[in-house]
Amino acid sequence: MQPVASVAGMSRRLFVQGVGGSALALAAGKRGALGADAPLPAVLRGTRFELEIGSLPVNFTGRPRLATAVNGQVPAPLLRFREGDPISVRVRNRLAVRTSIHWHGLLVPANMDGVPGLSFDGIDAGATFTYEFRAQQSGTYWYHSHARFQEQTGLYGAIIIEPAGGERQAVERDYVVLLSDWTDEDPEHIYATLKRDSEYFNFAQRTVGDFFADARARGWREAFAQRRMWGQARMDPTDLVDVSGYTYTYLMNGVTPAGNWSGEFQRGERVKLRFINGSSMSFFDVRIPGLAMTVVAADGQDVAAVSVEEFRIGAGEVYDVIVQPPAEQAYTIFAQSMDGSGFARGTLAPRAGMQAPIPAMDPRPQLSIADMGMGDDMASMPAMARARPPDAGNPGVDMRVSTPDDALDDPGVGLRDNGRRVLTYADLHTLGGPLDARAPRREIELHLTGHMQRFMWSFDGRKFSEAPPLEFLHGERLRIVLVNDSMMTHPIHLHGMWSEIESAAGVFQVRKHTVIVRPAQKLSYRVSAMAAGRWAFHCHLLYHMEAGMFREVTVTAANAMAAAARS
Repeated sequence: MQPVASVAGMSRRLFVQGVGGSALALAAGKRGALGADAPLPAVLRGTRFELEIGSLPVNFTGRPRLATAVNGQVPAPLLRFREGDPISVRVRNRLAVRTSIHWHGLLVPANMDGVPGLSFDGIDAGATFTYEFRAQQSGTYWYHSHARFQEQTGLYGAIIIEPAGGERQAVERDYVVLLSDWTDEDPEHIYATLKRDSEYFNFAQRTVGDFFADARARGWREAFAQRRMWGQARMDPTDLVDVSGYTYTYLMNGVTPAGNWSGEFQRGERVKLRFINGSSMSFFDVRIPGLAMTVVAADGQDVAAVSVEEFRIGAGEVYDVIVQPPAEQAYTIFAQSMDGSGFARGTLAPRAGMQAPIPAMDPRPQLSIADMGMGDDMASMPAMARARPPDAGNPGVDMRVSTPDDALDDPGVGLRDNGRRVLTYADLHTLGGPLDARAPRREIELHLTGHMQRFMWSFDGRKFSEAPPLEFLHGERLRIVLVNDSMMTHPIHLHGMWSEIESAAGVFQVRKHTVIVRPAQKLSYRVSAMAAGRWAFHCHLLYHMEAGMFREVTVTAANAMAAAARS
């Protein structure tokens, strides 16, 4: 495999658009968008499933590579359950290494959750494991490997759980839109590169030309002060993502932008699009020029309908939207990477083969001082970058936020005041209210910490190998407060239980399984610890998780915790 350094010399267009077709089509020797001459992904439905994990030759960019596939395809087959049904999934591992499947957002017993090393050993090479659980909920979810970097190499797929009482929203068409990021490079090599140089894949760093442009716009004194401030803080305002479109080819349902995945409609039909961010390291800003999107569900849970023109979806998140195309024309589904380095793209059209213009990329966003929780106080930036007590001397923590922002109505860097109606968490209201009306009896505050240059990530300055489990009492209602003390946006996923986000005033807002926390943001949610066992709690940016932003949550009975304390 060629080294990562070769990426810089390759065509920018190649990495943004890839080559035509999907992994499944190319593996079969075919090319073209889905709905044309490429085979459709498999859809498996029922209560008993047979899955086989193995290697698959693919070619997304013109360079043959091996992916990790389920039943010979990337993405994995779409699984359709019915709410209330007992589910059995028999998984055979054809790889030479251990594997697993995690049912992202599904409430399952701890030993069926699929995280090796907790309540499950993993599926050894050549072995078979049967997952058994009941489909307790309905909506859109997904599944993926929780074994090292197999998710990055293709082991992810969608799940639809049909409501026992029928769909709340009547639609004529229903499509999954599964977004992901593919790399031709070995993920182990990418991870090692990030540990050596965390900004290696950031090709948008500011230049001398940018400095002169700032000087013309703001004056020499302010431009120099800002440049000196960022330099003293040892930070880069363009450092929004760790792995960019210079390495990634962004896929929609396993199809490159050049391949152009397509979904058909007839004028006036209501079309449901189930957006799933199955990427390893990417946030996407999603819009369909010319079409308003009505958000009707978040992370599988129905919400009060809200009309938007754009939404940001973090790794692990899910949004269901309904559109109603008014004309017999094609519409582009455009999912731009948060840092503006690339995009995934597909088409809604009345006939196969039609295309719509691809919108221009937004200007590449940059972090501001306000994004770091300091208002306009440039002088405080270098001090903030230095670790403060209790992190003095901790090589894994490079900053603490002095005044975190607890607002839910901020769409995030690059989306503010862009002329489009952008979704925020403040817009989302789960129908039916919270699952548990009890007030929290206990509060746990955790800081999302890291060292940008060393690519070290953690909770409260302690990576997974150094931190004891978080202990929840079985049946208790508690509040989790997250404070993001880093420059990065983090999607935080708690396994085995719902995260019920509340406003700054403590009012229930929206139920989610993956919670996005902006830089310098303070966000709280309530949790009911109803499932005993050992659970994962981590950042869903794969390389952040592997670098240490992972904690174990242990849910045990009160008497068991007391006995453990006495021993």
